[in-house]
Amino acid sequence: MLTVPSRVELRPLTLADQDEFCALVQASSELHLPWMQLPATGEEFQVWMRRFDDGDARGFLVRVRETGAAAGMVNINSIIRGRYQGASLGYAAFAPSAGFGYMTEGLVATLQHAFTDLRLHRLEANIQPANKASLALVQRLGFRYEGLSPAYLYIDGGWRDHERWAITAPNPWTPDPSLPEV
Repeated sequence: MLTVPSRVELRPLTLADQDEFCALVQASSELHLPWMQLPATGEEFQVWMRRFDDGDARGFLVRVRETGAAAGMVNINSIIRGRYQGASLGYAAFAPSAGFGYMTEGLVATLQHAFTDLRLHRLEANIQPANKASLALVQRLGFRYEGLSPAYLYIDGGWRDHERWAITAPNPWTPDPSLPEV
């Protein structure tokens, strides 16, 4: 069973986080590119937040308990129910807090939430092969390598190859047999 780390907590991302989020994204641009693009302006943030409206995605800030500072963000994207019960993860550290292990703890808390509260069975992380820090992070957490997806996501002006890594719930539950096939 995963345990929630004591140094960080997950807090749902809200529209009220706009100014702080955008300022941290701007301060972290060298850390994020070419791996991902996050909203850096209020207008981009407003559009980006709409992805959470229908319940198929959840967004969180990883906050340091002691200070309340946002150390990074995590998204649980493309939640699919039915017989799959899975989703994909997106995550990024913010430069002022990078390198202190907060994102490792934040992802452990995310796995705990996804596997217990959301009752998901499988989570995927799709990572560009040269993003060594992100690859090391998922390996530390027990994700397994499942293959290469060529030209998988359009990021920073081009289609980027991604390695597919996945983890399943430590104590898988059996879905209700009446669930529809998806």
